[in-house]
Amino acid sequence: MKEGIPEKRLLTNDDMQLWGASHTKKELLGFITGIAEAVKGLDNSQYNKPVTTNVSSLELLLQDIGELVSKHPVKERSTKSRFGKVEFRDFYDDVAQHCKGLIKNRFTFLNEEQVSQLSVYLTECWGDRTRIDYGSGHELNFLCVLYGLHKYGAFNLDTDAANLVLVAFVKYLDIMRMVETIYWLEPAGSHGVWGLDDYHFLPFLFGAFQLSTHRHLRPKSIHNKEVVEMFESKYLYFGCISFINSVKTTASLRWHSPMLDDISGVKTWSKVAEGMIKMYDAEVLSKRPIMQHFYFCEFLPCPEGVSPARYHNHGDDAGCCGHEYEQNTWGDCCGIKVPSAIAATRMEKRHDKPIPFD
Repeated sequence: MKEGIPEKRLLTNDDMQLWGASHTKKELLGFITGIAEAVKGLDNSQYNKPVTTNVSSLELLLQDIGELVSKHPVKERSTKSRFGKVEFRDFYDDVAQHCKGLIKNRFTFLNEEQVSQLSVYLTECWGDRTRIDYGSGHELNFLCVLYGLHKYGAFNLDTDAANLVLVAFVKYLDIMRMVETIYWLEPAGSHGVWGLDDYHFLPFLFGAFQLSTHRHLRPKSIHNKEVVEMFESKYLYFGCISFINSVKTTASLRWHSPMLDDISGVKTWSKVAEGMIKMYDAEVLSKRPIMQHFYFCEFLPCPEGVSPARYHNHGDDAGCCGHEYEQNTWGDCCGIKVPSAIAATRMEKRHDKPIPFD
């Protein structure tokens, strides 16, 4: 790592094997599992009170970023494109420009190096500037912000673990939904029917843990519209289903989200939660097309023996990311451009003729 600058290092299958056996990966997955376990049996309103100063500071930091969205509105009918709105780049640039200052303002105990490290992840967690897309790899960057602040002493997991989900992550998800909706972010890669959702993984994971001790709700309840409406604001999983239903209105989950449909057949939420951790490990943390974008830094040390850093960009040329030979499966960052379901729904409401893509 040059001068403490976070770098991308996972470029080959050998790199991925070293990463898979590394202490860094084990600790990161353990952190994710730990905060998920902390929300067992809790709904979104049952966070630990009072909220500690640093969790509150993170919430305010996210609010600062959310307020930047209003400075970069989309010009109505600026284009008939069903793909991402170019104004997203202005929002992204604004975040990148002010990120360090925003972190320093809310976390005054951090030194310059720590602020610099964290700012990379906090900038990347909103999506890709060039492609105007978003996926589970970007979402992972926000987990790295939480993990980094924890490693720098901001949080005590005995008291803060649940609030990192129910306060911080929920706030991030709310803002991210706004960004996705306003800028019509594309799915990062051609997810098709392979993923849980066009954009997110973690709210399903955390949501399954929330519900894992519920006495009455079952996974099959996601097919009951009234139940979804009743619990969408209380549990992350139902909130995700409600959001999907709002933007994919032409068919049932069975057709546009078959993986969610399959999961709904599992008998208990505890089994779903257990499976979500395994799936996150296998389908996000162990997939090279996602993890080749992952940054290593001081608090996320790179395993010994992996490839040297290489510049990565999302250009239009084939092979820009060094994996032109990869199959375009779920999570592949550079697949065929796929317009967001949000874009399709919005254009239907504008009476523009959409092109089927689901």
